[in-house]
Amino acid sequence: MTTVAVPAETRPGERRVALVPESVGRLTALGVEVRIQSGAGLGANALDAAYRDAGASIVEGDVLSGADVVLTVNSLDLDRIGTLTRGTTVVSFLAPVQSLDKVKAAQAAGVTWLSMELVPRISRAQSMDALSSQGLVAGYRCALVAAERLPKFFPMLMTAAGTVKPAKVVVLGAGVAGLQAIATAKRLGAVVQAYDVRAAAADEIRSMGAKFIELDLESLEGAGGYAREMTEERSQRQRDLLTPFIMQADAVITTAAVPGRQAPLLVTRSMVETMAPGSVVVDLAAETGGNVEGSVAGEEVVIGNASVWGGLNVPSQLPVAASRLYSANLVAISQLFLKEGAVDMDFEDEILDGACVTYDGAVRFAPAREAVEGGS
Repeated sequence: MTTVAVPAETRPGERRVALVPESVGRLTALGVEVRIQSGAGLGANALDAAYRDAGASIVEGDVLSGADVVLTVNSLDLDRIGTLTRGTTVVSFLAPVQSLDKVKAAQAAGVTWLSMELVPRISRAQSMDALSSQGLVAGYRCALVAAERLPKFFPMLMTAAGTVKPAKVVVLGAGVAGLQAIATAKRLGAVVQAYDVRAAAADEIRSMGAKFIELDLESLEGAGGYAREMTEERSQRQRDLLTPFIMQADAVITTAAVPGRQAPLLVTRSMVETMAPGSVVVDLAAETGGNVEGSVAGEEVVIGNASVWGGLNVPSQLPVAASRLYSANLVAISQLFLKEGAVDMDFEDEILDGACVTYDGAVRFAPAREAVEGGS
């Protein structure tokens, strides 16, 4: 019988798990056996007993031995890739261009690797869009971080002692994370303004109850719903025009990211220094270079009079919700290649074709293949 294995995550601080108990039955219904490494779900409050009750086997020690399919959140450690049986299918986040050592190892081991970052952004793949599901969690968390650290109320309050004005929040970037940050800040009662370089984002921002920041700049619509890169001249002009909004904000949340590339610099140190004492800046993109100059992933630093919080593996900070959503993404994509209890990797399917990095000793994802060949 085809075996699907879920190992415990090894990234320091990672609390998510690739498969939650409630999703086990959807996989076993495909005619496969599900094996969970003991303790893999503890960080997400998923106990071994819950997996057993759902029909999974609990494995002490090495769960990867003999596995046909491996589901993880983060990519496997390099030394574990070489232990996989040739033909094993791995599904995880990978960031292939930034993980060429792992791509080469998977190629050498004859491993099939589906990278969740590469799932095409098409209607049929919405249930598999892990970037969006984890962005949703991260955006919500960012708004909570800002509210927690701001030394004043988010909502307007009418009290016998007088009226408390609502906090002013500026959100930069209106992808899934940004829109969720807007929605959450609004629910908490803040007055929210937001900006995105894509003209199409204006209506989405307004639909969340926020005011769209109008700048006299051209739109930068890119492929797949992402923004395309901007010139340094335009970037500087954008920062100049945004400075008055940053200066007046109590909290700034930045969420702009381009998968596989360094995050765009949206807010300079000098812009942060214009903010009032007690102000808060939350940089969701700190791990990939940062939207805010001087932010540090996993740390809170002071710039001028503002506290700047750098996000580090933010979805893992809400592991129960993040794991549940990611697990559903993995089950959805697994249903494409698990047919009648066996792995059937049909590259006529544009989703599998787009997400596949390595297969049968070849690197299929062109940017990774070019980087591997260029460095060999």
